[in-house]
Amino acid sequence: MSAPPKYKGKLFLLPCPISEEDFKLVIPEEVVKKAQSFRYFAVEDLKSARRFLRRMDRTFPIDDSTFFILNKKTSVDQLEKMIEPLLNGEDLAIISEAGCPGIADPGAALVDLAHQEEIQIRPLVGPSSILLALMGSGFNGQSFTFHGYLPKERKDRVRAIKDMEFNTLKSEHTNLFMDTPFRNMNVLHDLLNELSDSTMLCIASNITGQNEKIQTKSVVEWREHAYDLGKIPTIFAIGKGQSKKINSKS
Repeated sequence: MSAPPKYKGKLFLLPCPISEEDFKLVIPEEVVKKAQSFRYFAVEDLKSARRFLRRMDRTFPIDDSTFFILNKKTSVDQLEKMIEPLLNGEDLAIISEAGCPGIADPGAALVDLAHQEEIQIRPLVGPSSILLALMGSGFNGQSFTFHGYLPKERKDRVRAIKDMEFNTLKSEHTNLFMDTPFRNMNVLHDLLNELSDSTMLCIASNITGQNEKIQTKSVVEWREHAYDLGKIPTIFAIGKGQSKKINSKS
């Protein structure tokens, strides 16, 4: 008679705050309680992950926990090392540097490998700047694409912006994107100079933060009301408003 299958741990995707506001406003209490039970973590940034765990629980046993670094430089061999605790029956949590693991985040690679090993995946509830920006934009939420970071070179960035504008005009598809905060104003400059006057643009900055702004205006309106994004985390979206579409059916 064959031996029963060995118990495997679960891979949890543990969201963390995307602003400096009280994490209790964006992380459910049950998620916080569950996070306090983990002792194995795959983290994008060790310092920020430790700080997050201590914010949740000042007595969290950091020294009794094992941390693996999971970023864009992580090799397949390193990923396989992270899988070992799961294969030995231990739960493991992925913590992104901000927001939800696996979304615009290297955590997806470990999730993929866990699927191959038939390990159960448990995404936990928490903030995603991408979804929150889409929710607050007033744009099409049934057909959308998040393009991640725009190209560094201006000519390539402008081409990407133009392609998204064309896609929106043709199909009412919503196109969301971002860039590193220190390039925010370069991106905004290109958007306001390269997009058509009537194109609708949503700018969502410091989402869930004290000075959160989510505003949708035409490009010509933005030229009059643009503000300094500085180094504030920002999501941009090109889309079409849905109110006229609803009114046309009534």
